[in-house]
Amino acid sequence: MANAETAPIPAPAPPCTLVIFGAVGDLTKRLLMPALYNLAGSKLLDDALQIVGADHNDRNAEAWRAELSDALESFTKDPNAEFHPAEIDQDTWGWIAKRLDYLVLDFEQIDDYEKLKERLTKGAAGGNVIFYLAVSERFFGTIVENLASVGLLQETNGAFRRVAIEKPFGVDLPSARELNARILKVAAEGQIYRIDHFLGKEPVQGIMALRFGNGLFEPMWRGTYVDSVQITAAETIGVEGRASFYEQTGALRDMVPNHLISLLTMVAMDAPASFDAESVRDEKAKLVKAIRPLRLEDAVRGQYGAGTSDGKSVPAYNQEEGVARDTRTETYAALRMQIDNERWNGVPFFVRTGKRLAHHVTSIAIQFRPAARQLFAPAAGPEAANIFTVRIAPKPGTTTQFRAKAPGPLMKLGPARSLFAYDEYFEEKPGTGYETLLYDCMCGNTLLFQRDDMIEAGWAAVQPVLDGWKSSKDTPPSYVPGSAGPTEADELLAREGGRRWLPLEQTS
Repeated sequence: MANAETAPIPAPAPPCTLVIFGAVGDLTKRLLMPALYNLAGSKLLDDALQIVGADHNDRNAEAWRAELSDALESFTKDPNAEFHPAEIDQDTWGWIAKRLDYLVLDFEQIDDYEKLKERLTKGAAGGNVIFYLAVSERFFGTIVENLASVGLLQETNGAFRRVAIEKPFGVDLPSARELNARILKVAAEGQIYRIDHFLGKEPVQGIMALRFGNGLFEPMWRGTYVDSVQITAAETIGVEGRASFYEQTGALRDMVPNHLISLLTMVAMDAPASFDAESVRDEKAKLVKAIRPLRLEDAVRGQYGAGTSDGKSVPAYNQEEGVARDTRTETYAALRMQIDNERWNGVPFFVRTGKRLAHHVTSIAIQFRPAARQLFAPAAGPEAANIFTVRIAPKPGTTTQFRAKAPGPLMKLGPARSLFAYDEYFEEKPGTGYETLLYDCMCGNTLLFQRDDMIEAGWAAVQPVLDGWKSSKDTPPSYVPGSAGPTEADELLAREGGRRWLPLEQTS
């Protein structure tokens, strides 16, 4: 295993009180607490850290600690959990557990915020507070306004007050604009940390290092040499008991304006003037604003039918518990995107995401144009193309596909691949992707967080499709579980000079 280049050891985050709204929710148990546990194990949290859980559920601190402890232990027995350590280090968890407190709080009752204010005056974290909103989107504006109304967002005596907000940030362009307006009326943009957890994943952060830290890649990372780009986020699971959420959301809203456009910005942005947060976010915002608004013909949707997945019989989406039988919610979305700038003019970006597909994979595949001068006979099929793939999940790394001379007396070329796997070069600890986000929020580093203009530009790009699908009376075409999606998605690419999706297994 290779060693990383020598770098300074990160200092512990400044002392603060972390207030988690939605403390008894799934996100807190599955992602936030494991991330805090990992940060504590890496000695990146200050001894003065305090964690206050705030939720309407009747609990006390002792009961909340016990629930979280049980959840962490359960992850050691679940290989499919996002956080799956071999064991829980009791000293590390004990360090976190003794800093946990709990407050029963109704998100809509202003009197309860006065109780929170009184609780925070007893803190020993220098007055620094982060309010983490791990709650339903409908409470975002209300919580921020109530915090401001009792003075909890005022920054005095050098102390910071920050608000971390989970997705979805709005459900369309009008609602995202309205939410931004509500929040920014009572807080400064610099206090707001809009989270896209994809950006916390190591392989995603690594895209900038890959591009801008290596002269090998950046000169060819443009339309002069790139034929097309495919961004894939495929899941083998269905809605898994989240039908009430998914019915209101669908695949496009759930994945594209945030996660997949975040991946698009990382792979397509121009080099920032420096690596400081605002320079990077300026380039990301510029890229998202350059996405041409989608036409309805640039989009395909689908809905999984009944069939077999991983050897088990599974119901159609419209037969899942909590789903309307006449539902028109899509479980699959594929889009053709165009970026109107000098670097990517004329290069199509194909984006797809769906549930109950053949493979679990998140990846970015860059297909290069053929050599300008063809000395050798061209080969047919995608296996003959030059493709560079960045694998985000499940096995982070890269794959380079090219043609090489086959052994023998004749100059005959055959397909070849070279592989790079992160875990073969760097030690990877079990993580959730939230470790970096929490640490950066505590340290005031906004680089991996979404700015208001980035959020709104992402929604603006997909709004015409959302409007078109909403007005349509058609049911999304069905696709077979365990497949690559509806055949209509294949036709979307075929119209582009006969292009084809890469097989899901090839991108994994």
